Amino acid sequence: MRPVRVAVIGAGWYAAASHIPALAAIEGVELDGVCRLGDTELERVRSHFGFAFASQDYRAVLARAPDAVVVASPHHLHHEHAVAALAVGAHVLVEKPMTLDPAQAWDLVRRAEAAGRSLLVANGYHYLPGVVELRALLSAGAVGRIEHVACSFVSATRAVFAGETGLARWNHTFFRPDRMTWQDPVRGGGFAFGQMSHAVALSLWLTGLRPARIAGATFAPGSVDLCNAAALICDGGAVVSLSGAAAAPEGDRALLRLIAAGSDGVFDLAFDLDRAVLRRHDGAHRDIAVRSGDWNYDCVGPVRALIALAHGGEAARHDLSPARVGALTVATIAAMLASAANGSGPMKVAGAPQHGDMWD
Repeated sequence: MRPVRVAVIGAGWYAAASHIPALAAIEGVELDGVCRLGDTELERVRSHFGFAFASQDYRAVLARAPDAVVVASPHHLHHEHAVAALAVGAHVLVEKPMTLDPAQAWDLVRRAEAAGRSLLVANGYHYLPGVVELRALLSAGAVGRIEHVACSFVSATRAVFAGETGLARWNHTFFRPDRMTWQDPVRGGGFAFGQMSHAVALSLWLTGLRPARIAGATFAPGSVDLCNAAALICDGGAVVSLSGAAAAPEGDRALLRLIAAGSDGVFDLAFDLDRAVLRRHDGAHRDIAVRSGDWNYDCVGPVRALIALAHGGEAARHDLSPARVGALTVATIAAMLASAANGSGPMKVAGAPQHGDMWD
């Protein structure tokens, strides 16, 4: 197969620490173009990773017509950059949150479908070993009709959203997190978009539920939220509770727990403990084998999927974080924050365009 020429828009701390090294490790990938602000920083990332071209103008990078593009710019720029990448015919991986505005997220879904290009979101949990098999079990009725889901996510990110300098462990990363991205509410700073997006996307993707209304609450002692809680009512009547906090001690593995309860039993997933347990009313219980450390988070899977899709791979096999789930995640978080801000009770979640299936 011919090499896949890849461009990266937004070569900040996470792209340099995760996405670009993951791309460089894949055989047959050419690091064609890279974009970020700052002459010194741009040249540093270009020379270190061996990009063929670098510019602070993303349009110049896209003018080279890359086959695939990673959009890892600040949250509020995702729509602009992904639109431009799709317009040049690229397959696109966009960092989560997909956008901040549900209308923009659904617009990206429509554009990708019209262009016949893959658009996936960097939800790394979906690609960890065995997780797609858990989704298949739930889809096949492992717990019967899903009636309730509870998901809680607590990560070691307090210093990112509320601190002056970010986590100490990031003192030695290629770049440090930019406070303007993580601590500015206008740019999507705060735990809801920055971290709860993991839990929301995972809950929706694993279960196939479609939230219709949501009531939310936040704890925001400063400019952005540090903790969130929400209750969802889904199409069909299932209820979901979501919660999260930037509270884990630095260096701790993020706590991620998800319970899916249904008419026939309960699935109990503890990602931080590498544990999956199925308990059924008929006694057909199962402890799903998960090796120690297999569910320690990384975002390599979405990057590999992007390259496989650019090579012509089937979306059903490779894309475990589809744009439609990403858009519904944005809509859910936006409605949760709106409910929390105005205290008006449940808010409607901006649904998918009225064609196709959410997970097609």
